[in-house]
Amino acid sequence: RLARGAPGSVVLFVCVEACTLAARQDELTPANLVATALFGDGAAACVVSTGAKGLRTIEAAVEHTWPNTLDIMGWRVDAQGFGVIFDRSIPTFAMANLREAMEGMLARMGLDLAAIDRFVCHPGGAKVIESLELALGLGQGALDREREVLADHGNMSAPTALFVLERVLADPPRPRLMMSALGPGFTASCLALTP
Repeated sequence: RLARGAPGSVVLFVCVEACTLAARQDELTPANLVATALFGDGAAACVVSTGAKGLRTIEAAVEHTWPNTLDIMGWRVDAQGFGVIFDRSIPTFAMANLREAMEGMLARMGLDLAAIDRFVCHPGGAKVIESLELALGLGQGALDREREVLADHGNMSAPTALFVLERVLADPPRPRLMMSALGPGFTASCLALTP
């Protein structure tokens, strides 16, 4: 939207997450310990323009928020800082609910699952990757780049999706990519990318 607001502009989109700020000595809950072990700091950037043709064109963007799911993932802010909300049901919730939501989001874009040549998913964690493959009807190993980024860098929150995109773009080209991420709310965010 920022680039579209000034036709011909070039925008540097920078994503920085300092996840280690959420590590709290005063809150040694299982959720906080898991979050501290899984999440790391990260940064990534990409250039977005309405002018010159780049590696990909943003075809559409859409989100889906499931009602009454604030307890699945998010942040609780108090006087000591950020407290993580991180429910262990995330993989099973994604497996049970993502496909229907994805089909709805794709329909809003005038697409269906068959129109997607490669999903580019925020990996979340190993169990989340397995759940995404099952929910979207992908073959085991279809999200290999996601596994690599998770193994090499861990979950850096939002920048992780751009790390995965970088690796997928280095692979042989696929016509339509669908970037997706799960986040607080509980929300699925998607971005359709074409050559």
